[in-house]
Amino acid sequence: MTFFDPAILQSGQYHDWLLQGFFLSLQLLAASFVLALPLGAALALMRTSQSRALRAIGASVVEGVRNVPLLAHLLFWYFAFPELLPEPVKMALYDSNPEAICATIALALYSGVHMAEDIRSGIRAVPAAQLEAARSLGLGRFASVRLVLMPQAIRIAVPPLLSQTVNLWKDTSVATVIGAAEMMYQAARVETATFRSAEAFTFATLAYLTVSLLISLAAQLYARRFPVRTV
Repeated sequence: MTFFDPAILQSGQYHDWLLQGFFLSLQLLAASFVLALPLGAALALMRTSQSRALRAIGASVVEGVRNVPLLAHLLFWYFAFPELLPEPVKMALYDSNPEAICATIALALYSGVHMAEDIRSGIRAVPAAQLEAARSLGLGRFASVRLVLMPQAIRIAVPPLLSQTVNLWKDTSVATVIGAAEMMYQAARVETATFRSAEAFTFATLAYLTVSLLISLAAQLYARRFPVRTV
């Protein structure tokens, strides 16, 4: 008898749970990545700024976030952060999907500071002459950074950023501890309802493996298509 036997799955109910968890995990990945990438770029620029104050702030944020376990971040954002909000905002949060929202915030912050280091390495790999040439053409500092520095830095940083994306995808599984109904949560739910742990967790394992391999493949293809050239 297979895991997808209708007699066991009650017309596909448990199958639907696993698919819902898989899609929520993908949504957590996408939402966290969309927030983490600009955060990482901003922190990288702060850490490479000529301003000592900005460098100090950027370094403090990066070191403060990445030296705290992801689990602690999740628990803080889910249990402590809502208590700091005004009552109407807190009620609005609880009326929506607080587990997914708080998980997204924690994942975005945690991944953003790691992406910041990758982007900072990309910025440092861009020859200083590039900015000097942009300034000599009449571009201001902001325009030089936006039009000349960052496009090259991001291109150099794409392979390690994709590696961070793999880590982010795997880290979505930790959201189960605050009750976010992602893939691990739903796998455990199916296991509790059917006692078929092998099938439920095999599905989750293969899903994580498949998406991770696809992202890793994208990183390899990008590295071959756009090899980094030093000047």
